[in-house]
Amino acid sequence: MSVTKDIAQTILQGFDNHFRIFSEITEGAQQRFEKADWKAERKYSRLRIQFYDTRVDEAIETLNKDFEMQPFNKNDWAEVKSQFILLLQNHQQPELAETFYNSLFCRIFQREYYTNEYIFIRSSVTTEYIQSDVPSYKAYYPAKSGFFSSIEQVLNQFSLDLPFENFKRDSRHIAKSICKVFKKGRRTAELNFQYQVINALFYRNKAAYIVGKAINGHNEYPFAVALLNNEQGAIYVDALLIGEDAVSQLFGFSYAYFMVLHPVPSAIIYFLQGLMPRRKKEGLYSSIGFQKQGKTDFYRGFLHHLDYSDDDLILAPGIPGMVMSVFTLPSYPYVFKVIRDYFAPPKEITRKQVEEKYHLVKQHDRVGRMADMLEFSKVVLPLDRFTPELLADLKDTCESSINFIENEEGEKRLMIKHVYIERRMLPLNLELELAEKEQDYERIDCLIKSFGNAIKELSAANIFPGDLLYKNFGVTRLGRVVFYDYDEIVYLTDCNFRKKPQPKNPQELMSATPWYSVAPNDIFPEEFTSFLLGNALVKEAFMKHHADLFDADSWVKKQENINNGIYEDVFPYPKKFRLKRNQ
Repeated sequence: MSVTKDIAQTILQGFDNHFRIFSEITEGAQQRFEKADWKAERKYSRLRIQFYDTRVDEAIETLNKDFEMQPFNKNDWAEVKSQFILLLQNHQQPELAETFYNSLFCRIFQREYYTNEYIFIRSSVTTEYIQSDVPSYKAYYPAKSGFFSSIEQVLNQFSLDLPFENFKRDSRHIAKSICKVFKKGRRTAELNFQYQVINALFYRNKAAYIVGKAINGHNEYPFAVALLNNEQGAIYVDALLIGEDAVSQLFGFSYAYFMVLHPVPSAIIYFLQGLMPRRKKEGLYSSIGFQKQGKTDFYRGFLHHLDYSDDDLILAPGIPGMVMSVFTLPSYPYVFKVIRDYFAPPKEITRKQVEEKYHLVKQHDRVGRMADMLEFSKVVLPLDRFTPELLADLKDTCESSINFIENEEGEKRLMIKHVYIERRMLPLNLELELAEKEQDYERIDCLIKSFGNAIKELSAANIFPGDLLYKNFGVTRLGRVVFYDYDEIVYLTDCNFRKKPQPKNPQELMSATPWYSVAPNDIFPEEFTSFLLGNALVKEAFMKHHADLFDADSWVKKQENINNGIYEDVFPYPKKFRLKRNQ
């Protein structure tokens, strides 16, 4: 074999090793769920994210050892890519292998060689109809097996070692819910009435999900069945989610990644896109743990969008951040965040610490309340798409993070050395201001309730946001309040929640400085009232739903739960979808 073919084969072997280890960790999710070992599930969720970079480094080490890698050679690497493409013809994860190839190449060589001649800016293979020994989904036909029997078949499709707590009860609840969807309680079944269920369970946190769709005539109904472990030797159906929005929330960008085992991930993505047409491939790949593939698909989509749009990149609406310069392309639903060169007082944090905070969020359980982010290096954008205001902000505050370059055609470009990219949301402070202006009391109540729930759910996951200002939270399309400013984030268990000591005399009370000692990690929840209870409407909503957030004892109780290994339930679906266990 030629050297270029050997190199291509070595890179593919590196990917195959990565996918094998990835699958082994994912496969273990079933046993962790059955044993209710939630601590181990969080551990392996973090490790699975970290292992990708480890495998890329190992593959590079092998290349250096076996081939004594020389400086970049155009002809050789064009041939390596061609040989790699040939190796993918019958591969079951070709798109993931291409991304692994890109990751390896970009660590070895300079930015000027990141062209489609040498890496996969565009994919070379189609992932439709890849053959697999494991079908991507299984179909059930109520007209053939019976309405109730088909529901029972769906629940029994997966070989869990735990029995159902009450199988007949759960089947009956699901049947009732299905009947409500079909013609207000009348079961009107068309000839093609069927259930199609993905042939793999989706594990995350303390739940396992059956995901599929019901087809009846021309109508399709995405659904997800949430299975929980009662931690007493049995499982039960906790919820049935029906409809695109309900299922889409499960796969949102603010949740930890699912563990779902299947040899052909693209087949799972293809099925999920049918359930949730508004979800892009990049988000769905990330949601099942292939966040590097999510980055690849995002970048391809963004480059395509730039070619077919002409609006400018602008500073993001809202209050400018002290740590990040944030900009957006109005026609594309993402924001770009670049760390500033210096932080004005009272910020006391370094660039390295900011990066560490973002890494923490990437690997932590986000419980649906922290936005996931895509981290890129050496991103090149056309200079003429930047507004003068944005360009001035980047020059003034992010000079060390940008370079001005030209391509081979002489077109000017701006290269950003390091950038975080997140889904764009409506800043909570602007949403509240608009609701107040319109005197929309119901909207204010809903926003404040979701804001408080976000803080409580983050604390259940051992996260304290640090800065609770409304401007650091956003509102998603589905109305959830999500945290997105991470430079002051800390583990809840590292905080010292205190009640303010009573002043001994009027002079202490009137003093400009505190009359009590304050350590760096001391937090006084009573003081939250000064910036969270703005006007009377916000205050009324806050005190109705979340008055306990101003009580130090409630925070200390959450710390005790975490320290004692008690993991609170945080459900990624509304109460209305939950089924009653006592009926």
